[in-house]
Amino acid sequence: MIWFLFALMLATMLIGIPILLSIALVGYVGIAAVPGLVAPLYAQKMFAQLDSFTLLALPYFILAGSLMSASGMSQQLVDFSRVLVGHWRAGLAHASVVASMVFAGISGSSTADASAIAAIVIPTMKRSGYKAGFAAALIACGGTIGAIIPPSMVMVVYGAIAQVSIGGLFLAGIVPGILVGLFLMATVKLYSYHPDYPELRVVHGQFELRALGRATVEVWPALLAPVIIVGGILSGVFTATEAGVVACLYAFVIGTFVYRKIKLRDMVGIFVESAITTTMVSAIIAVAGASGWLMAYLQFNEVAVAFVTSVSNNPTIVLLVMAVVMVVLGTFVDSLAVLLVFAPVAIQISKTHGIDPFQMGLVMVMCNQIGAVSPPTAPLLFVTTSIAQTTFSETNRHVWWFMLAETLVLLLIVFVPGLASWIPHHFLG
Repeated sequence: MIWFLFALMLATMLIGIPILLSIALVGYVGIAAVPGLVAPLYAQKMFAQLDSFTLLALPYFILAGSLMSASGMSQQLVDFSRVLVGHWRAGLAHASVVASMVFAGISGSSTADASAIAAIVIPTMKRSGYKAGFAAALIACGGTIGAIIPPSMVMVVYGAIAQVSIGGLFLAGIVPGILVGLFLMATVKLYSYHPDYPELRVVHGQFELRALGRATVEVWPALLAPVIIVGGILSGVFTATEAGVVACLYAFVIGTFVYRKIKLRDMVGIFVESAITTTMVSAIIAVAGASGWLMAYLQFNEVAVAFVTSVSNNPTIVLLVMAVVMVVLGTFVDSLAVLLVFAPVAIQISKTHGIDPFQMGLVMVMCNQIGAVSPPTAPLLFVTTSIAQTTFSETNRHVWWFMLAETLVLLLIVFVPGLASWIPHHFLG
């Protein structure tokens, strides 16, 4: 029964049925097939999944991301990044990664990060001779940092499902997120030596300290946002859930009174957009939680743990097996669905094999984001490809080396647990 339900879920997703319906279908089929279970019980478990103080952070961070996107911060961040590293070889490419890293500390969403940076940077990169597919692939992979560097909506969802501290997950993502950015920039550097990419060897302008000073003055409110969020959590001033409220208030004040991009008439549209996104994500969490309960009832978690244990008792090997399964499934099935379904299994495996929960959480999130840029599904690639006005095959041709860079960071997290676990344990105990 367990494997039939799992295969049914994968099959329905592969043929294009929406995630919500696929997971719900599996749940109701399982309820109907198991003697003693009734359909109202599934609905009860859905509501119970959403009855969580932790999930209160979700709508606030979604609203904060919408406010920050509407405030014009992305343009300021791109300008600052160009002044900071634009004079390097392949400066525009490096600037796009730096902008993605900083915007990640504001938006909390890989999709918002990729779309905001792509809309500003890709036209300029194309005018400077960059290949459209290269630009789209780089910015899509840079967008994944939005789900790794705090705040992160993916971490909020994972933390709620797996019952792991969201504040701890936020802190665990700092070093890996920075490493992803640095590895992407190193990949750009290697590309610049390839004879087919002469545009990457062009240097645009020189470094000017005065220009950097002006750009810093203009961008400091945006740079202060992640400092306030992470600093508040580290100092214990507020929890991760309360940080979402602080982020909303800060984004509203900055967008309305500093950058003056947000008008009161814009608030209705921002609230509606945030409400729609929150509803969609919450519905997926509800059905995933209920289906996860059904899987646990059918002892799927025990079966998964037994399978992994049969491969190896070594925690590192166990993490590698989990990572491979997550990335492979995320290549063909929506990566968020894979994360939600496997979150309870992951935390059970981490307890059984003594794996740090923050390390496991970062491995899961990293696999989720690698899946988001892995063809053929690759939602982030479709976003940036559309903005770049190129073909998906052209973007796909350039994405593999950037995916390799992210995979190397994933392997570092697997083999060096402290990269993810040291900061949260040091500050939170």
